[in-house]
This record gives sequence, structure tokens and C-alpha cells, in this order.
Amino acid sequence: MQTAFIKTPLGTAKIVGDENGIAGISILEEGAVSKEIPVALVETVTQLQDYFNGKRNEFNIKINPSGTEFQRKVWNELLNISFGKTMSYLDLSKKLGDVKAIRAVASANGKNPLWIVIPCHRVIGSDGSLTGYAGGLWRKKWLLEHENPTNQLSLF
Repeated sequence: MQTAFIKTPLGTAKIVGDENGIAGISILEEGAVSKEIPVALVETVTQLQDYFNGKRNEFNIKINPSGTEFQRKVWNELLNISFGKTMSYLDLSKKLGDVKAIRAVASANGKNPLWIVIPCHRVIGSDGSLTGYAGGLWRKKWLLEHENPTNQLSLF
């Protein structure tokens, strides 16, 4: 596995992967950035930078997250939440076919190893609250606002 560190508006992103795909993207409070990006990670770095620069609203990189069958099922469903949209944990549980699995779904969501690419930040509470986010609620809020900015109307 190869690793790269890049600066983002939310901290330093750590990207781990190889020719089989990206296995992990996580956020650190701070850290040194990579002077050289391994070839296997260049496209992911480019797409993440495009995302933060407002030039990308979906990712098309090869991913290879490690998790249980249930976790991978949840993560695959997260990939269906469109850019700029949100879904509640309850609705996600319903889509997966078991409304009673809401806690397990929330747990799998929290163990998502591919920050932003698998958009776990798009899952919110049934009441619209920004519940639970491994990277901190302020980052979740930032990401949701980045994906769905409110346009300020001009009075003049």
C-alpha cells in the first residue's frame, strides 16, 4: 500500500491505496503534505482537489475498502446518495431492507474508510440534524454546505 497526504480546507487528507484501488481516505487535523504522490494515488488526489475546488461532484476512481459484507452493503448504498442531497439514517435502513437495522447502519456509516468518496457525510438524522460524523460535525456541515451552497440574493 502506498500513502499520500494532501492539504484540504478541512485538514490534511491521508490517502492509502495501490493498483487494486483506494483502501482508505481519512482526515487529520494537520500534518505534512507529500512532496511526491505515488502513481497509483495521483488520480484520487486530482479528483479530491477538483472536488474541493468546486469542479467535481462525483468520483470515478477504483475503490477497495476493507469491511464486513454488511458494511460494504451500506457503503455501496451511500454511493447512491447524489451530490447535494441528503438521506436520513432511517431512510438508509429502509433502502437496505431492514428498518430495525438503523443502529447497525449508523455504525457501518461511521466506519466508512473512504472519506468524501463514499459520502457518509450526506446521512443525517430524521429531523434534519447533523448527527454523528467521525470527522467532526463542523466538517460534516462544511461538506454539506460545499455541496449545496445557498445563493445570496442581491438587493441591488
